[in-house]
Amino acid sequence: MKADIKIKIASGADMDGILALQFENQPAQGGTLSGELGREQIVAMMQDMPQVVAISEDQVVGYLLSTSKMVYKEHPVPILDAMFSAYSGALDSYVYGPICVNKDLRGKGVAQLMFSELIKQVPNREGILFIRRDNIPSLRAHEKMGITKVGSFVFRDTVFDVLAYLPVADEGKK
Repeated sequence: MKADIKIKIASGADMDGILALQFENQPAQGGTLSGELGREQIVAMMQDMPQVVAISEDQVVGYLLSTSKMVYKEHPVPILDAMFSAYSGALDSYVYGPICVNKDLRGKGVAQLMFSELIKQVPNREGILFIRRDNIPSLRAHEKMGITKVGSFVFRDTVFDVLAYLPVADEGKK
C-alpha cells in the first residue's frame, strides 16, 4: 500500500486535509491526539519548519508537524511547557508532532516514511516529542523508528512519556 502514498512537504493547499484528519483523531471522536492546533498556528508552523504530509488519491492521509522553540515561545502551549520541564533538549531542538495517520493506514509504514522525510529536511537537530503513556501503539511505532524515552511528566492527571532523537545527516536516506 506504500506505493499509493506520496510523501511531501505540506503547502497551504493541504491545510483543510490536515485539519480534517486532526478533527477525526480527537478524543471526542475516539482518537488519541492530545491537542488541537488551529489553522493560524499550523500556518505559523509551516512558515517556520517543513511540515510533512502523506497523500493518497489527492487526500491527506497523514501529517507530521514540527515547530522550533522560537515559534513555540510565540504560541505557548501548556502541555509543551510541562514537556520542556521534564526534558529541555538541545538549544536548537524542535518539537516533533503531532503526527497522525489515517486509521486505515496505521501499521503500514506511513509514519516511518514521514519521519524519514522530516529527517532529510532537518538533519542534525534534536527532535523532542511526548506521547500519552497509555498510547501503546504510538510508543511502539516511535520505538521502531529509533526514538528513545528521555523523561516523563504528568499533565491534567495523565502521564506522558517524553521521547527524543538526534539523527545524523544521512540516517533518513537509509
